[in-house]
This record gives sequence, structure tokens and C-alpha cells, in this order.
Amino acid sequence: MKKKTLSLLAILLFVGVVLAACGGEDENDTDGASDSEETVTLRLAENHPEDYPTTIGDKEFARLVEEKTDGRYEIEVYSGGQLGEESEVLEQLQLGTIELARVNAIPLTQFSDQIGVLSMPYLFEDEDKKWEKLNGEVGQELLGTLDGSGLKGLAFYDSGERSFYNSVRPVSTPEDMKGLQIRVQSSDLAIAIVESLGASATPMEYGEVYSALQTGVIDGAENNFPSYYTAGHYEVTPYFTVNGYQGTPEVLLASESIWDDLSEEDKQAFSEAAMESVEVQREAWAELTEEAREAVVEAGSELTEVDDISEWREAVQPVYDEFGEQYADWIEKLTE
Repeated sequence: MKKKTLSLLAILLFVGVVLAACGGEDENDTDGASDSEETVTLRLAENHPEDYPTTIGDKEFARLVEEKTDGRYEIEVYSGGQLGEESEVLEQLQLGTIELARVNAIPLTQFSDQIGVLSMPYLFEDEDKKWEKLNGEVGQELLGTLDGSGLKGLAFYDSGERSFYNSVRPVSTPEDMKGLQIRVQSSDLAIAIVESLGASATPMEYGEVYSALQTGVIDGAENNFPSYYTAGHYEVTPYFTVNGYQGTPEVLLASESIWDDLSEEDKQAFSEAAMESVEVQREAWAELTEEAREAVVEAGSELTEVDDISEWREAVQPVYDEFGEQYADWIEKLTE
């Protein structure tokens, strides 16, 4: 009987040791699984070239996400429109077939009317004020108007300030705009801005602008320095008015489907990475703008600097009378 009891005790003791060892292994295995968790790869759609400022911003965002999530998330940036044009990319974001993208704010007005406020002329007092607002609580609140559309706004990127240029004469006041035929994007707001300044607005596809300028079908157009340079418009329209009448930003986006699957910790990491990448993107934009500006001046463009835009702001008041009411709350928030 004693032998049986001793044998039973030995067996129980052995089983206890084994179970304890297994329990320790399970605990270690759990930690190991966390450390070696499989990396999730996400795709970010970008329609600009590899060395463009927005692409540089995208890559910094990707680097920061990987760093902040300890490598659990990896983002591959597809530049040059590899995943489609902006309209196609937005559709894919909504469906969740693409996880991330960078697009301009203008096409986002189909999902949030309120974002259209960022296209109002002479909206901000200066660039410092603009980015203080866009990078702050008001900017996040404005991005939040996209919630429920299948899109999650993460941060604003710089796309520069648009100014007018023409082939006829230097323009320093709204009075000088009178009689000029200016190409604009096909939107009621764009047309209203140009007409409020006394010029004639001609909606036209961007790819047709150079030949229209060259042949005199139109007298001028509007854009930022990099586009004025890279599109070759400086070759046929030497008079550039530096008055930054409009500066609709770019937006870094996530698909709501991928966003909703993230843990709260990872949402925080993605949000921080997006905001921290803005500085790198804006630095790249400033460098590109300065390079383009120097290049067009060297090529013979005549720049007219407008230091006081109060006269121009007064001239576009009809635009605020027509479109301002729907944006009244946001205009107050962004300019107070």
C-alpha cells in the first residue's frame, strides 16, 4: 500500500512539474508571438513622381508608422499614379481595396461640402496663420467632416499658393486684370474668382493650356511656381503676379475600413506619424518652389510682387457674398 501511495505521489509530482513547465513555456511563447508578430503591409497611392514633395511626405509618414508600431505595420508608397488617378483612388479607398492615399482637397468636396472652404480666395492672413490652423484643432475638426464617407483624414500637406500669370502685361492690381482671358479649372468657384477681378474665365483641361497660351486662345492662367515651371508655361507667359490668391492643400487619407480595424494605440501612432510628416513635406515643397522660382527668373520671367493684398481681397468680396454663407462658421474658425 505504501509503495502504491509513493508511486502515486511521484506521478502527481511529475505531472505538476510538467504542467508548471508548460505554463512557463506558454507565457514565453505569448511574449515571443508579440515580438515576432507578422508585419502588415499597407499601400499608399500617390499620383505625383517619386521625388515630388508629397511623395517625400508620404515616405516620411511610412517611415514613422513603421517606427512607432515597432515594425508591425509597413507602408509601401506607389508614386506616379501606379494605383490610378485621384478619382479612382478615392473610390478604392472607400471600398477598402487601397488602404492609404494622398489627394488634393478639391475632389474631397464630393464627400464633405465643408472642405470647400479651403479654396476660398485670400482666406488666410499669411502662411504661418494658415498652417497654425491646419495643423491644429480646427484642421482636425475639418478633416473630421469626412468621417462616415469611407475616408479618414489624417493630415494636410502643402501644395503651395496659386497666382496669376499672363502673356500681355505685368499685373499688380485687380484693375490690371481687366480684359484678360484666364484659364481656370472647371468649377463655379474658380470662375467666380476670376470674374470678380474683372478678367474673363475660360474653363479648360490642364493638358490643353500650353498650346492655348502659345496660340493666344487665352492670355493667361493661374498656378504655383513649380507647375508654372514644369508645365513650361513660363515660356509663353512671362508675367507672373506673386500674390497667392488661393492655396488649397493636399490631404493624407486612410480608408475607414482599415482605420476601424486599428487598435487605439495604433490609431494614435498613425495620427502622430501623419502630423510629424507634415514638416518634412513642407520643407520639400519650399525647396522645390524656390528652385522653380529661380529657374523662371533666369529664363526671363518678370515677377510682380504684391505685398499688400487688401485691394485684391476687396475685389473678391462678391465671391464671399455668393459662396461665403455656406462656409461662414469655418471661415470664422480659420481666420479668428
